[in-house]
Amino acid sequence: MNFAELSPEERLIAEQAVLNLRTLNSAADAAADGTVFAIAEKLAVEQGRELTRKTLQATLNVQVKSVEKKWGRQGLRMWVEEVPSWSPIARRDVDRW
Repeated sequence: MNFAELSPEERLIAEQAVLNLRTLNSAADAAADGTVFAIAEKLAVEQGRELTRKTLQATLNVQVKSVEKKWGRQGLRMWVEEVPSWSPIARRDVDRW
């Protein structure tokens, strides 16, 4: 993989993965004997959820720009109506774009 060819969104996700690994290693190093696995697992799951949320947000931001460019604000509003309420971009966010 050539990191120089990554998009800004891809670089952000790659940087977050490296930071997650460093944080996980630090937490494991600081954990008391007998607690390393439990602490590392808990942190890895939390970090994984956050990384997934950020990845989804980055993808949706690209899609939002594409839809708005192609269809304008009205097309964006129609697209956002399909977004589930639990999504990291909720219907209320459409006015930000």
